[in-house]
Amino acid sequence: MSYKKITETPSLHDNLEQMDTTSMLTKINEEDQKVANAVAEVIPQITKLVDALAERFSKGGRLFYIGAGTSGRLGILDASEIPPTFGMPHERVVGLIAGGDTAIRKAVENAEDDKLQAWKDLMEYDINSDDVVVGIAASGTTPYVLGGLADAKKNGLLTGGITNNPGSPLAKLADITMAINVGPEFVTGSTRMKSGTSQKLVLNMISTALMIKIGRVKGNKMVNMQLTNTKLVDRGTRYLMEGLHVDYNEAERLLIKHGSVKKALDAEKK
Repeated sequence: MSYKKITETPSLHDNLEQMDTTSMLTKINEEDQKVANAVAEVIPQITKLVDALAERFSKGGRLFYIGAGTSGRLGILDASEIPPTFGMPHERVVGLIAGGDTAIRKAVENAEDDKLQAWKDLMEYDINSDDVVVGIAASGTTPYVLGGLADAKKNGLLTGGITNNPGSPLAKLADITMAINVGPEFVTGSTRMKSGTSQKLVLNMISTALMIKIGRVKGNKMVNMQLTNTKLVDRGTRYLMEGLHVDYNEAERLLIKHGSVKKALDAEKK
């Protein structure tokens, strides 16, 4: 191994079990404060990925996340929030995890070690060259992710990588790599902590910027959100009050009539 596996380096803190609760939480918080700065270092790479995604989305392309364990769950979380937040079909952003849906809640033994399975999972979606595959692996060595990205590249797809080990196999394999160096974890090797937080931040940035660029946000409002509960209907109503300069009752009537903030704005704004 010709690179330093930062995710496995010893914690900067020791004798954790001897700390009082406040000290323990303070030290965790101090470590967490390093994460946003580490993410800032990879903004140029995130920019490249988002711009490439926007271009492919205009042709009907899709975004696939592949990962195992915490990384896989974070990809699924990000994908699952796109339809309610931005009103996009579920099949446009898809999260896949080693071991399948069972692994979302419970670890599936050895699932991440199968380097052939990710491409099989992707093929179920009739994946094509307009699609983009982003592999997520804190270690940068997960066979499920590496195999999926390698097969995606062979088949002409653009690939992205999110890892916390610069110089890792994943960092070298992906076309666009976001290698986020958050340093050692508070509990040595526990990548659900800072590494996972950094992955969540990057995923937020990728999907949010992409949705803005393809027109799913107006001003700073989620005008395409799904109106699936009272809170969201109220939010949409208030958006329309502001956008159309009408009272609450009229805004709510127009929202219900048109079915979304965007449709109401497009139909009613003079």
